[in-house]
Amino acid sequence: MFFFRRKNKKPIYYGWWVAIAGSFNMMISSGPTFQAASTLFRAIEDEFGWSRALVSGVASFGRFGGALFGPLEGWLTDKFGSGKMILFGFTFAGIGMIIFSKISGPIMYYFSFFIVSLGFSMGGFVPSMHSVNSWMSQKRATGMAIVISGSSLGGVFVPLIVWSIINYGWRETTLIIGIVTLIAGPPLSFVIGKKLDPKINIVNNKNLKSTTYNALQYDFKPSEAIKTRGFWGISITHTFTNLSVGAISAHIFFQLTDINGANLSDALASTILPIMAFTSFFFQIIGGFIGDKFSKRKVLPFLILIQGSSLIVLGLATTYLESVIFAVLWGIGFGGRTPMLHALRGEYFGRKHFGMILGMSSFPMMLGMMISPVIVGRIYDIHKSYVGVLYILGLTCVIASVTILFASKPKPPHTR
Repeated sequence: MFFFRRKNKKPIYYGWWVAIAGSFNMMISSGPTFQAASTLFRAIEDEFGWSRALVSGVASFGRFGGALFGPLEGWLTDKFGSGKMILFGFTFAGIGMIIFSKISGPIMYYFSFFIVSLGFSMGGFVPSMHSVNSWMSQKRATGMAIVISGSSLGGVFVPLIVWSIINYGWRETTLIIGIVTLIAGPPLSFVIGKKLDPKINIVNNKNLKSTTYNALQYDFKPSEAIKTRGFWGISITHTFTNLSVGAISAHIFFQLTDINGANLSDALASTILPIMAFTSFFFQIIGGFIGDKFSKRKVLPFLILIQGSSLIVLGLATTYLESVIFAVLWGIGFGGRTPMLHALRGEYFGRKHFGMILGMSSFPMMLGMMISPVIVGRIYDIHKSYVGVLYILGLTCVIASVTILFASKPKPPHTR
């Protein structure tokens, strides 16, 4: 059924359950490779003594799979459905995480992280967003915000992961994460994989009018979408904003604990990540509400500039308080703008080919996230400081605040 009924109350639209399950998906799939990545990298560096570029470069190598197979993942999701992709992806990632716990050298380190990243890429973001885009048309930004918020909530577990690494070791910690991933795959695939029956006309249901699909929306084919200014405006903007996301996910713990950075202890630095996570979570939800009520393209420049300003603050931070200010600003900017950018794709291009279009438009973004960690790591190895590169990443956000203004809504081909 598409509604869960409560006695004497309005039914709960099934799309909300899909969004909540998608949030749990993101909590698991983004945790070890995004939120907790820098803490794992610190443990790897401490044990093996590898260079910063080599240690953090695995994030770039891992995202190579997401960039390379992004369009294919989108096509597979459109063809086989979100449920099958989540089940396969989580199984793949869980096995990869178990292999990661047994690494002994750089080759195995890179290979296992690639498998983990590819598995979570196939079973995480794209299928969850694809399903929400199908179920939640008029509340799309809010539904997507709920899904994306799971990634931020994953940051809440970073102190627990740090505690586990300190007390039991990073190998035992990653082994447990791998087992949890294998267990979580089947129930998540069942809930998120349920398809909306197109024969059921729920548009006329007054109680559910705000959560129904707008039948008048044109579903762009990928070949049509790629020819529009809206497609490239969103893609370029997302690329520029996510250059810093890739760098922050790989290097934030280093910057907070390095003597040339904020110079915090590991325990104190680990509290900054949950602040980033909680702030991002709240503003992702707020961003979803705002995106459903106001023009996303007009609000986005302000949020992107806030994200950029947080990077400047991080570059200047030498105390715990200044690090907290960075975390709050980052959460506001990054958190608020993320659901809006993704909701724009669904709003502009429809739902039928959303997976493929999302994979295609995310390709340059993933390339940027792939390149930025290793470049930032290399710059640090040379200059022993992140300050200059953080200023440059702040500038890319300024550029993104302009490029989004060119992402106008495309007209269906037959109306041009």
